[in-house]
Parts: sequence; C-alpha cells; structure tokens
Amino acid sequence: MPNKLPVIKVVGVSASGKSTLVKGLRAAGYDARPVSQEHSNVHDLWKQFDFPKVLIYLDVTLAMQEKRRPDVEWSEAARSIEIERLSHALEHADLRIDTSELTPQNITQLALAFLANQKIRRSDQPLEAVPATGSFSR
Repeated sequence: MPNKLPVIKVVGVSASGKSTLVKGLRAAGYDARPVSQEHSNVHDLWKQFDFPKVLIYLDVTLAMQEKRRPDVEWSEAARSIEIERLSHALEHADLRIDTSELTPQNITQLALAFLANQKIRRSDQPLEAVPATGSFSR
C-alpha cells in the first residue's frame, strides 16, 4: 500500500465493545486499533505508538458490563478507576459513544458514518484482524 492509512484508536471501559468495533472498522478497511488504556496508569497511552488521526471513546454502564461479561466480577469502584484512567482519552476523543443500549452493528454504523463524514481514508480491502482486548482474567 503506497500511502499509509491514518490510524484510528479505540479506547473505553472494559466490555464497552472496543474489540468488536475495531473488528468492524478493519473489515471496512480502516486502520483501527484497540488500546487497553483502562488497565494502565499511563494517562496518555492512547497517543503513544502511532498518534491517531481519530480517537474513539466507548462507554458502557456497570449493568451492561455485567451482562456482557458475566464471567468477570464487576464493581462500581473498579469502573470508577477505569474512568479515571481514561479521563485524558475522553477529553481528547473525536467521537464518544455510550454503547450500553446499542447493538454492535449500531455502534459500527455510527463510527463508519463519523469516519466517512470526516473523510478519513481507508483501504478498499478489509485489513487483517488484530488481537482482541479483555481476553485475560481479572
């Protein structure tokens, strides 16, 4: 590919749909990458290792976290820590989506519409998948 595609990074609280959205965006030809900043004390992790052209922030309620990942023990205290760790990313996000009441298809459609509106370049071919986030035990 002669011209490098712009990087799109997706951050958000656990179980908000980062991996699912990245999968959908990559299938549409966007160089999307998940950032597990919610597990890091590095407040600007999202902008390290390739500064993104677009930063997408995903949020989800505690109740929906529990529904999406019943194998994990959730708490409001842990969610608050994640939100604090993500505050810098939230402040700099180009697009913010509360995924609590949306389907994965709705979330992807919203992000695709935003990227098209912003005229973000993409490949005419799907991009290779990247590893999912959140595949570890708490």
